[in-house]
Amino acid sequence: MTDGERAGNGTNPHFDHAGLMIGMCAFQEHVSIWFHKGALIKDPKKLFEALDKGEDKGMRAYKLFEGDAVSEPAFIDLVKQAVALNAKGTKLADAKPSRKALEVPEELLDVLQRDEQAWQHWEKFSYTHKKEYAEWVTDAKQDETKKRRIAQALEMIREGQGKEDKYKK
Repeated sequence: MTDGERAGNGTNPHFDHAGLMIGMCAFQEHVSIWFHKGALIKDPKKLFEALDKGEDKGMRAYKLFEGDAVSEPAFIDLVKQAVALNAKGTKLADAKPSRKALEVPEELLDVLQRDEQAWQHWEKFSYTHKKEYAEWVTDAKQDETKKRRIAQALEMIREGQGKEDKYKK
């Protein structure tokens, strides 16, 4: 068994309160206490393990290694928050990842704001439609390409078309 493998007989205690809440697992090097809806829990004392990029799913883990001191008030706060989430019936799907602020090229915004019809459509577009246009213009390597794409975007937006609508059937 390697250091990362679990120790014990495969039984891991878990705690439910109006649904799955907390579980524990013993490893050779540490004990991991996971909070099923950890993404929805405020962790000001930073007990939860730092996540790698792309690992922003709902569960969060609090790892304890031999000799680690447990911050009882902070841990109790996490448990109380977990209980409150389950008592309210909060679903993990409620943990929506925050969106990166959309960066629209100034040149595109200037052209759109000068055309009333295009601007009205732009304002009604979803985040995704706006992002497709912004990335298309931003990805242009040369100024001429960028200008041509802005002109094409203006025409398509004026017609209320999303950048990729032509591919939809």
